[in-house]
Amino acid sequence: MNLEQTRFNMVEQQIRPWDVLDPEVLKLLFELRREEFVPTAYRSLAFVDMEIPLGHGEVMLAPKMEARILQELQVGKTDRVLEIGSGSGYLTSLLAKKGGHVYSIEIVPELKMMAEKNLQAHGVANVTLEVGDASHGWSEYGPYDVIVLTGSTPILPEEFQNSLIAGGRLFVVEGDEPVMRAVLITCVKEGTYRRVGLFETCIPPLRNVQQTEQFVF
Repeated sequence: MNLEQTRFNMVEQQIRPWDVLDPEVLKLLFELRREEFVPTAYRSLAFVDMEIPLGHGEVMLAPKMEARILQELQVGKTDRVLEIGSGSGYLTSLLAKKGGHVYSIEIVPELKMMAEKNLQAHGVANVTLEVGDASHGWSEYGPYDVIVLTGSTPILPEEFQNSLIAGGRLFVVEGDEPVMRAVLITCVKEGTYRRVGLFETCIPPLRNVQQTEQFVF
């Protein structure tokens, strides 16, 4: 397999058609070697348009989703970033390459260790990795410039919006299967938020997320 040709094809055939055109984002996708963050058994699938199993019931998001998240959040060099769900550490590393510092919270200890190993191997030092359940928020290091939830949630807990600084951005996929929507939330000023629906999608939920009320007739 010609890795560089396959990487190029991934960008041209999957990512650009998904309206990811930010030159900085595209440059990062060539520089940070995605295949080195994929479990060995699935390495041949590193550039395929699919979610990759990480074990423990968790997955690595599809390449186009990671790229689109990065583009939508417009991460700046001094930004404090909160990531819910570290996974293999690939999106964590992309965020860290663009931002000031990333606080990444992972509920599965084994995945936190995987992400830690991958970050060290790629010299990514501006990340704080912790094990914990951040499905309802994580204010410890806040407020944040950027927040990203790497799993879906039927309802977004208010704690996340409340942890944004003025001008801060939050990416979340809201809803239940089979209908979910990616949303970008911007804190215009304290207590005022602008929501923009981005696209329909479907990704696995975060563990222990807040559920919608079920009506019984």
